[in-house]
Amino acid sequence: FADLVLDTWDLHCDRNGREHRTADMGCRQLVVRRGQPFTITLRFSGRGYDEGVDKLSFNVETGPCPSETSGTSSHFVVTDCPEESCWSAVIQQQDGESLSVSLCSPPNARVGRYSMTLETCTDYQGSSYQIGDFVLLFNPWHPEDTVFMREENERCEYVLSQHGLIYQGTCDYIFSIPWNFGQFEDDILAICLNMLDINPKHLRDQNRDCSRRNDPVYIGRVVSAMVNCNDEDHGVLFGRWDNHYEDGMSPMAWIGSVDILKRWKKFGCQPVKYGQCWVFAAVACTVMRCLGIPSRVVTNYNSAHDTNANLTIDRYINEKGEQERYSWDKIWNFHCWVESWMARPDLAAGYDGWQVLDPTPQEKSEGVYCCGPAPVKAIKEGDMLLKYDIPFIFAEVNADVVYWVVQGDGMQKQSIRSSDVGKHISTKSIGRDSREDITHNYKYPEGSEEERAVFEKAEHQKKSIGEEDEGLHLRIKVSEGANKGSDFDVFAVVNNNTDEERVCRVTLCARATSHNGTLGPQCGLTDPVDVDIEPRAEKRVPLRILYEEYRDKLTQDNLIKVVALLNDHQTGDVIVAVRDIYVENPPIKIRILGEPMQNRKLVAEISLVNPLAVPLNGCMFVVEGTGLTDGQLVKELEEPLEPQAEAKFRMDLMPRLSGLQKLMVDFESDQLMGVKGYRNVIIAPQPM
Repeated sequence: FADLVLDTWDLHCDRNGREHRTADMGCRQLVVRRGQPFTITLRFSGRGYDEGVDKLSFNVETGPCPSETSGTSSHFVVTDCPEESCWSAVIQQQDGESLSVSLCSPPNARVGRYSMTLETCTDYQGSSYQIGDFVLLFNPWHPEDTVFMREENERCEYVLSQHGLIYQGTCDYIFSIPWNFGQFEDDILAICLNMLDINPKHLRDQNRDCSRRNDPVYIGRVVSAMVNCNDEDHGVLFGRWDNHYEDGMSPMAWIGSVDILKRWKKFGCQPVKYGQCWVFAAVACTVMRCLGIPSRVVTNYNSAHDTNANLTIDRYINEKGEQERYSWDKIWNFHCWVESWMARPDLAAGYDGWQVLDPTPQEKSEGVYCCGPAPVKAIKEGDMLLKYDIPFIFAEVNADVVYWVVQGDGMQKQSIRSSDVGKHISTKSIGRDSREDITHNYKYPEGSEEERAVFEKAEHQKKSIGEEDEGLHLRIKVSEGANKGSDFDVFAVVNNNTDEERVCRVTLCARATSHNGTLGPQCGLTDPVDVDIEPRAEKRVPLRILYEEYRDKLTQDNLIKVVALLNDHQTGDVIVAVRDIYVENPPIKIRILGEPMQNRKLVAEISLVNPLAVPLNGCMFVVEGTGLTDGQLVKELEEPLEPQAEAKFRMDLMPRLSGLQKLMVDFESDQLMGVKGYRNVIIAPQPM
């Protein structure tokens, strides 16, 4: 018999891509998911394949030092009865000189870039052909994959959706910003794979690192460390919280991960300036979704950063409500992390499902700035010893805050009530632009038997008390319309829950604050007011917060912290109430003109009114949206935007993908920054 000679081959990138749900990656290479068959066609010249005479086999290899023992190399023959647990090749059909072969990886294969070789053998004479590279990803559709997710609508949201919402603001004023995850955009897959290849664990031991890439727990830990640069490990983002962002991009200005990851690649893997928690979390979410691990960004309101791990955050204030001494322990008005979905075969049963990964650099874990994966279930149950980093996250959602009031004579008094940590834990709902509250996944109902049992297990005595019925009660209310550019009122509301008249003294103090709890300058203070309250009655003490007072003090976080202090003359008790107030930016209006259709021009009209009493200089709109824009579109205004004037412009778009897409807009200027808006656009498919 003449030798069997391979002439051409076809990896069917488009068809395999559609079947493996990787077609949107738009890259010119084969991208498939593990455990799922893909088809290639081989064309021989001179004669076709003859089952009785010819032997066909394949070699697939990944990583710089592939080996069978590490699971990074596999040699397998074409067979009729494939085994599920290893690589296999089965003939699908033969048509003259062309042969279709179905290849399949095991559902626990290593992910990453592979090279593939075909070996032919006839009468002990053999040839070998390099038939191209492909990328293998995790497969949430395969029941045997450790990232398997049962519901299709969940897989659509947490693996395939390229845009979403991230919740910000304060626990009393929750709002969302749009985010372009863009995990299938050009070049993003290559950047994510490169991130795995330059991580320190890979550089230390390439063989061991590649052999562990079948495990989403390992990958999650690597990604959590690589998204920040605190280990001088060529990480993606540089974190900064001090309101000085002139030599980079303000963390508030980003509207997507694609721009950040592309900058990181372009500048030779130098950290991109600057990130804060939601930026770190969103970039990690993009990388995890890109690799095929279901992931979502989660926001925890009043998040405790408990540096000395005693589950108590102590705050010291004077009788005016001003901070007395600096504390390393912080309360962030919100903090974002990622949840990724995976099984935990490394732990006892019961800890599969959502795992917390937190790429924001806060504390070291095993010597590296990374956090997780921590099973959400273990946080709820107070299982402090399980891998990884449960105590830190448990504190973020459960620590107590105790206010100590330092009196003029140096005496310290503990306030009776503590603020609540770990409120309204939020993520975007599946398939809709609404908020899903997932606090119940992290903690049992307050005051329940189960909560007490968990705290006992975690050796945590809860100091804060629930809403008091007896005595005096203090809270802070905000008038409608805390809008940037306007004055607004806040009130200390005192309730007398007793049957006799009470006398107390109330002070209110307002200060600009930043998102991580650092206090800035004062922007409002009342003189102490003596208040007489009838039995079962309510009194209000107002504080007017003036635009001219806060204008130059507000950071880009737009936050003012109001502290109210009440001295109860009768009991000598001190009560403290605290509230973060978010000063609202103006809305961005987006109109879509015309009938949106794939590959046909679409016009968006975008506008914003300057609400301030001063002109805005250096105005710039940045527009992006996967499937709608090719990268970012930037519109700079030539003239300053006068007070109360409207900036309006039109922009041409060419939608590439059909279905629901999000058009996102960020507005920057010298006085108003990080203003966000978005519009959902449903793109009709191109008529065939």
